[in-house]
Amino acid sequence: MFKIKSLQQRLALYMLLPVTLLLLGMGFVGFLYAKKSLLDQWGEAAILKLQRAAHRVDMQLSAPKELLKVFNKTGGIPNAEDLREIVVEQLDQMDAVARVRLTWMGDAGLRSSGHMGPMKGSRRGMMRFHQARVEEITPPRYDSLIKNKTVSLISELKDPKGQIVGRLEVVLRFNAFVNALQDADLWQGHETFLVDDTGTILTGTTLEDRQQLGDTNNPLELETLKAIKEKPYGTILGPGHPPSEVIGFYRLEEAPWNLVMIAPGEKILSPITRFRNYYFLTGGAFILFILILIRWVAGRTVSSIKDVSRAAESVAKGRYGIMLPVKTQDEVGELTRSFNTMVIQLEERSRLKKTLDLAMEVQQNLLPKTDPIVKDLDIAGKSIYCDETGGDYYDFLKIDENESQKIGVVVGDVSDHGIPSALLMATVRASLRQRSMLSNNISSIVTDVNRQLAADVEDSGRFMTLFFLSVDLSHRNLKWVRAGHDPAILYDPKTNTFENLMGPGLALGVDQNWQYEENKKSGLAKGQIILLGTDGIWEARNANGDMYGKKPLYKVLRQNSDRGAKDILGAILNDLALFQGDRKSEDDVTLVVLKVEADF
Repeated sequence: MFKIKSLQQRLALYMLLPVTLLLLGMGFVGFLYAKKSLLDQWGEAAILKLQRAAHRVDMQLSAPKELLKVFNKTGGIPNAEDLREIVVEQLDQMDAVARVRLTWMGDAGLRSSGHMGPMKGSRRGMMRFHQARVEEITPPRYDSLIKNKTVSLISELKDPKGQIVGRLEVVLRFNAFVNALQDADLWQGHETFLVDDTGTILTGTTLEDRQQLGDTNNPLELETLKAIKEKPYGTILGPGHPPSEVIGFYRLEEAPWNLVMIAPGEKILSPITRFRNYYFLTGGAFILFILILIRWVAGRTVSSIKDVSRAAESVAKGRYGIMLPVKTQDEVGELTRSFNTMVIQLEERSRLKKTLDLAMEVQQNLLPKTDPIVKDLDIAGKSIYCDETGGDYYDFLKIDENESQKIGVVVGDVSDHGIPSALLMATVRASLRQRSMLSNNISSIVTDVNRQLAADVEDSGRFMTLFFLSVDLSHRNLKWVRAGHDPAILYDPKTNTFENLMGPGLALGVDQNWQYEENKKSGLAKGQIILLGTDGIWEARNANGDMYGKKPLYKVLRQNSDRGAKDILGAILNDLALFQGDRKSEDDVTLVVLKVEADF
């Protein structure tokens, strides 16, 4: 099965092919319409020629027929013998008339009055003549008197009772009709016949001795013979393009005869043939020009798109020094301009990405690389950033060099995310580390750090929450400073109770004059667990928008209280990941777990 693999194939299939078919269809329909119009015009012209030729023949018949009508009208006029004799003499003097014969009915039957007119004869027969009309036009026949073919106009003379009392016959030379046809243009160059209603050929231009139209079983002649009996005129086309033969016919008005013209279709329809050739030649050239133009435009478009595609592949490989020339002002040109703009922006984003990667690497290096080792205390901590850099922070500080069972644990959360938060986090870390080396009083450490930080960021609106915890196993106590951060959680598996390590305090960077207070709890016991975390844990949401909360955390902590700090941390983070499912975290997650292992 053919599959479209390129834009060029798609353009050829969905644009060039339909346009080609449309143009060819329109051209073919237009040709058929024009051909029909030309054939109709030719048919009308052919009928007009036949009509003119038929009129010439009718003129040869109409004059004697008019005189016959005048003679017939004298039948009811008394003493009209002289008038009838004048009419007969006029008939006899016509060029086309060979002779006139008037015959009256007598006691012995019809008797002739001679060929020169009505001689003095039986007045009784004349008196009985009332009226008459032309009853018959005879077919051409050889006349021995003039040694040529003649045609007779016969009028029966009848009395009021309808009885025949005489007959008037006008004998016409048939060559008068032939000469009338020969004077017409129609008779020149075409096969033309004068036929009666039965198809008998009276005369024609062909040298062949033909007696009957259709005697050669020519289907076109047989169809013409049928049409002659149904309508007075018409044209019939033979098979082929152009037709092999064309026949036109026209019925005479003064005689039961028809003019039939047979012409070769190639000759008679040569204008149509020339039109067809010129039409298809011109139309084909026009269609070819349109297709070449479309192909050229489509080719340029495809070429420009290919240039963009190749350039996009280079950009995907990290080569950003590609700027495509804008050659047009259309959509393709707009695409090229947009691509160039995109390359510039991608290069900037790439540099920013490298900067972010570097910042992430630096920030990750600021976090503890390993969990500290403290006698009788199991510790595990981890931060997971939702972006390349984040604002969460945790650290382990050595508060008193002389106390091996004393350690400071710090967990912080900078407002917002990104580079600014990472810089603020790094600043606080450096300040805490430096300040913690000068004093072991955690409240003064936090107060001094806040004073410096607030002076730097107070106008920016940024701040950082912090929980500073000091664990002293030697004296079995906890000390902490809470600077706007969520309280740490203390869980005692023996009593199955949870306690929040509360305390007052603003977030760092809000008020540089704030004095932080130190909180204290004594009586640490073996197996107790302390959790320090950021709100990215309990405020995490799943796909339905439900919040994780602290109850699931308490449950996991209770179920895993007999395990080590690292296992407890892993269980909590795994349960959080299952809760969120496919939903991406919207906040950083930091968790530190401390478990007392000393047996006091």
